[in-house]
Amino acid sequence: MDTDTLADLEAVAHAVADAARPATLRHFRSDALDVSNKRVGGFDPVTEGDRAAETAMRAVLGEWRPQDAILGEEFGHSDGQSGLCWVLDPIDGTRAYLCGAPTWGVLVAVGGDEGPVLGLIDQPFTKERFFGGPGGAFWDGPLGRRRLRTRPPRGLDEAIVLSTFPEIGTEEEHAAFTAVSRAAKLTRYGLDCYGYALLAAGQVDLVIEAGLQSYDIHGPMAVIEAAGGVVTTWDGGPARHGGRIVAAANLEIHAAACARLAGG
Repeated sequence: MDTDTLADLEAVAHAVADAARPATLRHFRSDALDVSNKRVGGFDPVTEGDRAAETAMRAVLGEWRPQDAILGEEFGHSDGQSGLCWVLDPIDGTRAYLCGAPTWGVLVAVGGDEGPVLGLIDQPFTKERFFGGPGGAFWDGPLGRRRLRTRPPRGLDEAIVLSTFPEIGTEEEHAAFTAVSRAAKLTRYGLDCYGYALLAAGQVDLVIEAGLQSYDIHGPMAVIEAAGGVVTTWDGGPARHGGRIVAAANLEIHAAACARLAGG
């Protein structure tokens, strides 16, 4: 992919995230927030903020990149002709959004069949944006712009591990995760996509989750890999389709975590 095309895609990715910010903040910490449940027999919330943000994001793409496909959490897949697909999650961490906790984020990525070429994690309330692409990974926030770099290797006994839910996945998946968690120095829960941003920023060593969709991981994967990290499924396969995901700061901690997840 040539430099001009990459520059255009990066500009569009930022424009898409910019469009989502006011749409999400309009409803965040609002007493009048409308919430629906998408799951029968469970709780999978969607809010008017989710729908408004994805509508705004798709409008930008319709104007700037009408030839590209789109996969969004709320409105599904739209065909394209260019071979590129934008993968959108307007609010990753809707439960945090409902609670008023600023650990949710807007996820944007674009790529082809092999996964994302570039992507970002945006936290509108704190005005932080974590971006990753062929030119590297960067953080823009209250302290200005800084380059992102994942942590150097260390033993699993010195690692910090993040996951969104303590009751991760099935009983088997929970047992595998617990094997990693017990070996680690510290485990923290509930940070949603912000956990992946912290991994890219060199604050933690591992994020381990199960049951993810493509739109949950494409943006974080682009940022983490550009910052020097590794993102795969638990068995070391490609992560672009979601599922059981391990995001690691480096190859060494990735191998140690995968061995524990596999029962080693």
